[in-house]
Amino acid sequence: MAEPSPVADAVEPFELSNAEVEAEWAIDPYRDPYDIPLTELNPAHQARFEADTMLPCFERLRREAPVHYTADSQFGPYWSVCTYAPIKYVDTHEKLFSSDLAKGGIRLGGQILQAADSTYHLPMFIQQDPPKHGAQRKVVAPMFTPRHLAELEAVIRQRACVILDGLPVGETFDWVRGVSVELTGQMLATLFDVPQDDRHLLIHWSDTVERIGDPAYFETLHDGFAELWKCWEYFDAVWKDRVAAEAPGNDLISMLAQGESTRNMPPNEYLGNILLLIVGGNDTTRNSISGGVLALNRHPAEYDKLLANPGLIPNMVSEIIRWQSPVAHMVRTANVDVQLGGEQIRTGDRVCMWYISGNRDEAAFPEAERLLIDRQNVRKHLSFGFGIHRCLGNRLAEMQLRIVWEEILKRFKRIEVVGEPVYLRSSFIHGIRELPVQVRV
Repeated sequence: MAEPSPVADAVEPFELSNAEVEAEWAIDPYRDPYDIPLTELNPAHQARFEADTMLPCFERLRREAPVHYTADSQFGPYWSVCTYAPIKYVDTHEKLFSSDLAKGGIRLGGQILQAADSTYHLPMFIQQDPPKHGAQRKVVAPMFTPRHLAELEAVIRQRACVILDGLPVGETFDWVRGVSVELTGQMLATLFDVPQDDRHLLIHWSDTVERIGDPAYFETLHDGFAELWKCWEYFDAVWKDRVAAEAPGNDLISMLAQGESTRNMPPNEYLGNILLLIVGGNDTTRNSISGGVLALNRHPAEYDKLLANPGLIPNMVSEIIRWQSPVAHMVRTANVDVQLGGEQIRTGDRVCMWYISGNRDEAAFPEAERLLIDRQNVRKHLSFGFGIHRCLGNRLAEMQLRIVWEEILKRFKRIEVVGEPVYLRSSFIHGIRELPVQVRV
């Protein structure tokens, strides 16, 4: 692989610091969204997600403007698609709606980096259209076959048992760090076949992706990307080790190094795909493990239902993933003029599919605000996406959640939330940073 462009010599794509950008677009996240003119609503503002006040905003949009245009935001202009059926339509019509990073990619803000050099421009297969998307996705797909997942189940269960057995009964601790992060970090290290002692590096780089514009962590975007390129340095050494191995490995890096469509990736594309696999293998599972504990505490009758019937766990896992919606949105760029929900989308327009809103659509999920662990047809939730970009590791995520709850019920009567959750400042990943709990036996 060729050497990357040194971050120190890169051209800064923004003149403003992260703090200046925050100040320019500051809002009151607690303001009633019904008091804001509809044309001024910016549902993607990160402050709403950090304050956990975004759902009323989407409730209004589902009622009044299910396909809604925001003309001015820190992400540029974009359409919000807020109800189930049109979200699924966009997701399953890849010829009409592009995921290509060159057109803006899969998340709000991606288009801002279009003109930047390769230090900031990080292609990955989820941000590619066919045929490249399918060719690269196929390289790592064997990791997530039913046969391979069956081989991982015993490993996951053993690790979950060790983690849960080590929890302090009757004492307050952070469930996110003590359980959710620990289990997913260990799984990531296994998928990449790197030392378990390095799992916290993987979690750190996953967190950096979402904190890159947060002034609490990085002064500028340049500083955040410099941290991400440390991830490339680490995995460049792993790549070289796998290429030099006598026998081909069965880990994600070996698969990338052997794959015809991935073996000659430039450094920025290799880094992009590594970050995709790290975030994809971490955030959905991690935030659903945490979100499930929170959801059952907010719906105690469902917790009682679970204790009375542990056989509901597989269905409950899908309901938790719907309720949490760990990936809040995905974005596409219109390839052609198209009518959607009575609105005219123009070629080049950015179209944001709000999974977190579609999963609350009463037309698809009656009593959508409630957690119902025996909900019928809950597997149709939007959290994994649909079409060619449907989450590759969805079965692995579900298996980890199922095992965790099976083992929880063997040990504890309750996991009680004893303080307020702290949320991630991101409108892309609906994340829980801290969740104080006590376990009861």
